[in-house]
Amino acid sequence: MATKAVGRVGAAAWDQGSSRKHILDAIEGSLRRLGTDYVDLYQLHADDETTPLDETIEALDSVVRSGKARYVGVSNFLAYRLARAIGTADARRLARIVSVQPRYNLLFREIERELLPLALEEGVGVIPYNPLAGGLLTGKHRKGTAPTAGTRFTLGSAAERYQDRYWHEREFDTVEKVRALVTSAGLSLTTASVAWVLSHPAITSAIIGASRPEQLTETLTASDAPLDGALKKQLDELTREYRRGDAAR
Repeated sequence: MATKAVGRVGAAAWDQGSSRKHILDAIEGSLRRLGTDYVDLYQLHADDETTPLDETIEALDSVVRSGKARYVGVSNFLAYRLARAIGTADARRLARIVSVQPRYNLLFREIERELLPLALEEGVGVIPYNPLAGGLLTGKHRKGTAPTAGTRFTLGSAAERYQDRYWHEREFDTVEKVRALVTSAGLSLTTASVAWVLSHPAITSAIIGASRPEQLTETLTASDAPLDGALKKQLDELTREYRRGDAAR
């Protein structure tokens, strides 16, 4: 069981971020809503650069020492900030960051340069979200059309962000190239895309979602079908341009 802190949970200015007060208030709220005494993993949803990192790490340590979480992790941290968080915890003998949750898929590979090598070296579990690029890597969307209703590209406050990330001619063209390549290898676009994410040695697991049970068939198949080495190399080369960039999350 995992839960997250940092997001806004109330009207007051302090009801957000990773200050000691908010983290301690947020874990209590999470436990109350979940109806449990503790969670296995408690993660920061994002990096709050307005709060001193020492204060944040101390608060996470308090959560662990109080027995309200077994382990703590972070999400959407740049590599240098994760390194600082790990170093702070180690130097002060506080609860260590054991996981990081970044965005990662064939159309967003920037974390391969620094974050994934850091995670491997420090033994931090990596549980990426967006392995299917908001659904673009399922192949159900088509270039030249409006975003499909009822999808990540149209729903709620995240719709604009998802369109900005992926709804571009370059990405659509890449998806078609990937589709042709994996189809010739006997794989669906969805299965191959998730299998590619899982194939990186730093990846512990991938976060997938579905609105209908049948949508899980192709994604779950990826865990039982390791990607062929030659095919992975071809996919790496085909999407190499997506390793470059400076997106914060």
